[in-house]
Amino acid sequence: MEISLPQFGVYWFAIGLTWIFFYGCTQRTYRSIRQFAKRNLGILLVLGLIEVAGTYFFFKAINTISNPAITSFIGNVSPVFVITLGFFLLKERFNRKEFIGMALAIMGAFIISYKGNTSISDMFIDGTQYVLYSSVFTAVSSVIIKKNIKNINPIILTTNRSLFLLIFSIMALVYTKEPLIISSKPLLNIFIGASLGPFLTVIAGYLALQYIPLSQKAIINSSKGLFVLFGAYLYFGKFPDTIALIGGLITTLGLLLIAFGKSKLNKVKKIPDF
Repeated sequence: MEISLPQFGVYWFAIGLTWIFFYGCTQRTYRSIRQFAKRNLGILLVLGLIEVAGTYFFFKAINTISNPAITSFIGNVSPVFVITLGFFLLKERFNRKEFIGMALAIMGAFIISYKGNTSISDMFIDGTQYVLYSSVFTAVSSVIIKKNIKNINPIILTTNRSLFLLIFSIMALVYTKEPLIISSKPLLNIFIGASLGPFLTVIAGYLALQYIPLSQKAIINSSKGLFVLFGAYLYFGKFPDTIALIGGLITTLGLLLIAFGKSKLNKVKKIPDF
């Protein structure tokens, strides 16, 4: 491994935060902070801590599981947590087709992580637990953001997320006594990734919550596994084993059922009563 996780985090979120800050200044978004209620500041604090926990486990999973495509596919179980919390906290509802889809998503994640051993303790590859932890924190964060997206600008939410994660990464770097200087090759890769990840991807995700239900956003977001699979093959030359690919396809099938089920449910709601 060319760089450590704390080194990666410092550069990743520093570059992302720089892009976000410049974008926010051009949009004059930060002026709205002056009218912030104390409740919104508390929400930003809670969200920042949750994002730190969720992102820590996500990158720990990437550091543990050698193939990033497998990490992404296992993470596809995240919509199940999102829809479950949306059901209880946001009063979103799902039908039988969506329920079957959630079951398939979970089954697909199990197939991906199964190593073929019969022992329960050896059933899952190391790192799977970190993906699940990250998914739970992400689901909780998504629900909180959805409930407050009309009161807090998505750019401010993105800035808050990257700021907390940058501070956490700096603390980790100091604690581990890792050097700040890294070579040019990983720095270039981080620059490209940070421009797309904590900047464009996160802002786009928060903006989407202004217009679509939380469950639909989670479902659409989960399709990134297919792109990660393709990118991992081109960039790292790694392709999942057959069993992992089958599990990923089952998970994707489950997500499609969730999507079609949600679409059907929305159409029923739009039919006027006579």
